[in-house]
Amino acid sequence: MQRIQSHAELDFVKGNALEAIRNSKCRILICAGTGCLAGGSGKIYEEMCRLIAGSPDTEVLFGPEIAHGKETEDHVRKSGCHGFCEMGPLMRIEPMGILYTKVKLEDCEEIFEKTIKKGEVISRLLYKQNGVEYQKQEEIPFYEKQTRLVLENCGHIDAEHIEEAIAHDAYQGIAKALFTMTPDEVIKVITDSNLRGRGGGGFPAGRKWSQVARQKEPVRYIVCNGDEGDPGAFMDRSIMEGDPHKMIEGMMIAAYAVGAQEGYIYVRAEYPLAINRLKTAIAQAEERGLLGDNIFGTDFSFHLHINRGAGAFVCGEGSALTASIEGKRGMPRVKPPRTVEQGLWEKPTVLNNVETFANVPMIINRGVEWYRSIGPETSPGTKAFALTGTVNNTGLIEVPMGTTLREVIFDIGGGIKGDGKFKAVQIGGPSGGCLTEQHLDVKLDFDSLKKLGAMIGSGGLVVMDDKTCMVEVARFFMNFTQNESCGKCVPCREGTKRMLEILERIVSGRGKPEDLGMLEELAQMITETALCGLGKSAAQPVMSTLKLFRDEYEAHVNEHRCPAHACTAMRRFVIDPEKCKGCSKCARGCPVGAISGQLKSPFSIDPQKCIKCGACESSCPFGAIHTEW
Repeated sequence: MQRIQSHAELDFVKGNALEAIRNSKCRILICAGTGCLAGGSGKIYEEMCRLIAGSPDTEVLFGPEIAHGKETEDHVRKSGCHGFCEMGPLMRIEPMGILYTKVKLEDCEEIFEKTIKKGEVISRLLYKQNGVEYQKQEEIPFYEKQTRLVLENCGHIDAEHIEEAIAHDAYQGIAKALFTMTPDEVIKVITDSNLRGRGGGGFPAGRKWSQVARQKEPVRYIVCNGDEGDPGAFMDRSIMEGDPHKMIEGMMIAAYAVGAQEGYIYVRAEYPLAINRLKTAIAQAEERGLLGDNIFGTDFSFHLHINRGAGAFVCGEGSALTASIEGKRGMPRVKPPRTVEQGLWEKPTVLNNVETFANVPMIINRGVEWYRSIGPETSPGTKAFALTGTVNNTGLIEVPMGTTLREVIFDIGGGIKGDGKFKAVQIGGPSGGCLTEQHLDVKLDFDSLKKLGAMIGSGGLVVMDDKTCMVEVARFFMNFTQNESCGKCVPCREGTKRMLEILERIVSGRGKPEDLGMLEELAQMITETALCGLGKSAAQPVMSTLKLFRDEYEAHVNEHRCPAHACTAMRRFVIDPEKCKGCSKCARGCPVGAISGQLKSPFSIDPQKCIKCGACESSCPFGAIHTEW
């Protein structure tokens, strides 16, 4: 593979790659993100390749350059995550722009025979909403109402082929920076754009870069945080899987700006696909001369390394992450000094997350004014969110900063599943808080959410309906945080444990009124005294739900009742004597002997012995047993 030595050569490669894509009579993109692969998209890819390779019409359908079985993969591509995870596995057929949803292996032959050969659209595989059928991906409300910039190429290119990334402007930003800008000018552009870190803190990226650039230490490092430990979050994973070159290029631009020659990508080991695609992308970029020594024939050199994390949530914190890369136990340290002064191996370090770096090439290419025209002045640009929970359209979305929660949940997400009613959304993961119906028109940006005591975090949005118990939600997140505590400081190690014990007692029906005051006291202590940011925000889900849903907590501790009918320990099984036929089937199936009675007479349940397993209710042939809350 020929090395690219100049900006002109990059443009030449881009032109050839674009021409190859445009000249393709038919191009099939099969989602090969983690979610669709789990749904069988890998086998769908293999089957489509087999059908194309074995067809006598292949040359007519795809062009004379394809020899049977030899270049089939040029026309059937494995793309990254399309984002519409609820509808996977997904298949996009170009240039028609058709998007097929929930594709099964047995659909492949019909797709080949009807759509590929004859241009016919298979109606049953199209997405439908409110009686409307959508043939083109861009017309589907889920996509139409988004602004996909960071995720622009995800689902549209094969992440394992660098030419496809180059065709979509990959490495144009670093070329522009190297040949037309000084490092100081690059930092000024990022500073003026007001790009803020997308990992949760929202710290201005340009300010961080400038702090590293002015350090006297000549050795500096660039570190990308791809750990993404929040439950339900998969934004960074999808970028690394679907468009890794965009993030890599952002790291290169940062390295040029601050004078670094080494970079590290920290990815959790639970992301094997992302790791493999990063390795492939790095190897291909090195082979092309776009990464490594003397990039584009200049004096600028930059080498990238991948470090796999063990999946510790605390390693999302900067000092714990760098300690883990160094081979030490991932634990935060006291600050100052901060990472920009003494980070990796005690050298000045730029540490940003995947999404932050992926924004950089676009800002360099398109300019500050373009970037600041998107979203509010104090939080410009877009933000990717992982939309999960009881919402119709779950998946990965990207919207301008300042988009309201109502637009995200009801326009893009398609509203609440089934007959449920919106109750709350957990935003910001274990470190975030809840927003309720009164907050539906609040703008999703750093400053607006901070005023409410919430935060964007890395971008997880867990939507909950009226069947969700908010006390159980708080217990779930506290259980996660307590398990993930590194244990270095007493407030986090012991305080979260005590809070979890209280919450477990409450949801099991053994709560006491004084427990609520104890939760508030512990939360304040942990927030004020924990060592790192993760510890300081550990109590946020509890405090947020306690503030917004105190009546639910009070019902649990005062009445031993769960208003959402979700805490199974609080339910009570009752036998209706008028419906009971005295068959004894329930008594025979009870694992603890809590049911007694005589044949052909109504039986009864001893609530003291009952373990609330529900075996009696499911076994009664007469529907005589019901649940009371």
